[in-house]
Amino acid sequence: MKHLRYNTRIDSSPEVVWNTLFSLPTYRVWTAEFCEGSTFEGSWEEGTRMRFFIPDGSGMVSVIAENRPHRFLSIRHVGLLKEGVEVTDSEEAAVWVPAHESYTLSPAGPSTDLTVDVDAPEDFVEFMEDTWPRALAKLKALSEAGPA
Repeated sequence: MKHLRYNTRIDSSPEVVWNTLFSLPTYRVWTAEFCEGSTFEGSWEEGTRMRFFIPDGSGMVSVIAENRPHRFLSIRHVGLLKEGVEVTDSEEAAVWVPAHESYTLSPAGPSTDLTVDVDAPEDFVEFMEDTWPRALAKLKALSEAGPA
């Protein structure tokens, strides 16, 4: 597992960036860089289970490890989705468990510094390195366009 970090400065408040990150309509827009049709089911409340998936039903099963609104959110991946079915005890799922993904928002005057930390298996590093910068550019544009 490799730890990756991405940073961007967004000319919007932490509240606007947070809402753009985690509101379903805008989440679908910026995560389309990873796969068109990306979405989620569940609540961002600490301790709750989430499902992140694409139209074919594949994706991740996760738990919200920590949620400090407008400041920090940590996601712990606990398994995979295969055709909509949760898989937590396979060799394939073990490659991702216990990967973490976190979002840190820091006020920077009228702007927000966003840091994204992601754990990824070696086979996915190139994809992440290519895709995260594009996703963050889209997130930045959405956030700077106004409240979500």
